[in-house]
Amino acid sequence: MPHPIIHTRDIKLPLNESLFLFGPRGVGKTSLLRSFASDAIYIDLLDDDIYRRLLNQPTRLREWTDLAKDGQRIVIDEVQKIPALLDEVHLQIESKKRIFILTGSSARKLKASSVNLLAGRAETHFLHPLTAHELQGAFNLKRALINGLLPKAYAAENPQPFLASYVKTYLKEEVQQEGLTRNLGSFSKFLEAASFSQSLTLNYSAIATDTGISRRTIQSYFDLVEDLLLGIRLPVFAKRAKREMSSHPKFFFFDTGVFRTLRPKGPLDRPEEIEGAALETLVFQDLQAVNNYFNLGYQLYYWRTSAHQEVDFVLYGERGIIAIEVKRSNRIRPEDLAGLTLFSEDYPTATRILLHGGHETTCRNGILLFPLDKWFSESFTILSENQPQKSR
Repeated sequence: MPHPIIHTRDIKLPLNESLFLFGPRGVGKTSLLRSFASDAIYIDLLDDDIYRRLLNQPTRLREWTDLAKDGQRIVIDEVQKIPALLDEVHLQIESKKRIFILTGSSARKLKASSVNLLAGRAETHFLHPLTAHELQGAFNLKRALINGLLPKAYAAENPQPFLASYVKTYLKEEVQQEGLTRNLGSFSKFLEAASFSQSLTLNYSAIATDTGISRRTIQSYFDLVEDLLLGIRLPVFAKRAKREMSSHPKFFFFDTGVFRTLRPKGPLDRPEEIEGAALETLVFQDLQAVNNYFNLGYQLYYWRTSAHQEVDFVLYGERGIIAIEVKRSNRIRPEDLAGLTLFSEDYPTATRILLHGGHETTCRNGILLFPLDKWFSESFTILSENQPQKSR
């Protein structure tokens, strides 16, 4: 039987205003909008007939919008496929007070198109894969670590065919058809190589050497992955740094299941390498979603000195600073606390949390030791209050 999921999402969308809703393919944008705006007029640019009709003449959008009643919303799915539509949308928002919901799974083409629409006439929101808070009792940590949290993958009895198809389809539809790179084989090789950098500090030169692709092209591919919302480079936290810091970002594909599908597995691979990266990815997914959905206002970083001392995640905002280290083991060794301890020397007011595979919640040397299986259901409370333990 398929795994049950809860269909409510934590994202908060305005009822009577135009908006952009960005998110990778498969995170549930269309399903969300079918519920949120069930009476809307839908224009799906993945429909080839609609796409070609509007591509040739964007003003034909009026054939649909003229049918809208007062206050009725108009959804345009995958609007990045025809950026010229934004000029027509802009005109209708201004002249006819239309309400548009524009979804996109790529920001690349929109970066150079109608930026004035993003600057005040339409709010921008992001939809992430499912979270434990949304799934509630249906959340299973082991399942999420293996299959990720894309709705169809998490709900499927056998998610591997879906995930394999997802990777291939995305390459075909978003990269090849849109002409975003001239060499699909080279980009595919890059994606596989990038999976070995999951949750690690990026070394563009090493990836270039391993793949035989130039360093400049490797950097452009990482730009492309970010534009397609498939991954993110996490910068180093260096505000008021008191020691020499690394300058290289850390990289994550956006979903654990997608990462594991891209990551080749061979006889020399150690399972803990993949498991550790998957766990850190899952925590990162949760931090991003909770921060965005509940408007907590944190900027996300990691911390790494030039001497290679590191903290996995740093959240920085008006609420304060939170430093988070992630460990799979249920046994905490002194060296596991070293990064957080060093971090407190530079940022003594920071809340420090070590997430671990055990079951005990306790405080050691001012560091909150918190079980991973509880974190995913309680992260919102901890991040929003930023007072997990008074005994710092």
